[in-house]
Amino acid sequence: MIRILVADDYEVVRQGLRRILELRADWEVCGEAADGRAAVDLALKLKPDVVIMDLLMPELNGLEATRQVRRELPEVEVLVFTAHETAELIRDVLAAGARGYVLKSEPGQRLIEAIEALSQHQPYFTPIVSETLLNVFLSNGQKLEDASVFSPLTERERVVIRLLAEGKGNKAVASTLGISHKTVESHRSAIRRKLDLHSIADIVHYAIRNKLVEP
Repeated sequence: MIRILVADDYEVVRQGLRRILELRADWEVCGEAADGRAAVDLALKLKPDVVIMDLLMPELNGLEATRQVRRELPEVEVLVFTAHETAELIRDVLAAGARGYVLKSEPGQRLIEAIEALSQHQPYFTPIVSETLLNVFLSNGQKLEDASVFSPLTERERVVIRLLAEGKGNKAVASTLGISHKTVESHRSAIRRKLDLHSIADIVHYAIRNKLVEP
């Protein structure tokens, strides 16, 4: 029996997913969550095989909820089910630990295929999502290691890099983003660790190379 947790803030979406999923006798919707925090709490409690996760939810967005679920329960697979397909968003979803991505505009069969793949711990991306990633990879002749879509940074870390590359100090970055000086330091430490950058010059070069700032 494959146990599935459904997380979406719209009840009609959750009900629709339940109807589709429970057509399979060997699948069970073990829980429903209407916000990201509830999704994390239920995942920790129920330990499903797969979590279907919307990205735009109250309390805690689906991206952070995915990150928390995968950190605490690495054996649980997360399938992102969303209306959005930007390359940047797909990159963030992958970095958060999700291994499946299906658009709400796609046929229900895609969702079935995704659950089948993830239940066997195999990644699944629909043709539309795969094409989005491929287009980014091929654009401007970028190499795989330089393509920003595959960056390990979070959205906030990319913003911090951009501000630092523009010449702002920690205090200015903290003021611009409305965060504490300590939080900026934490972001800088994470950036140095993930990208092996050792100086402001390294940060500037990275930002220019990945088109976060203009040279």
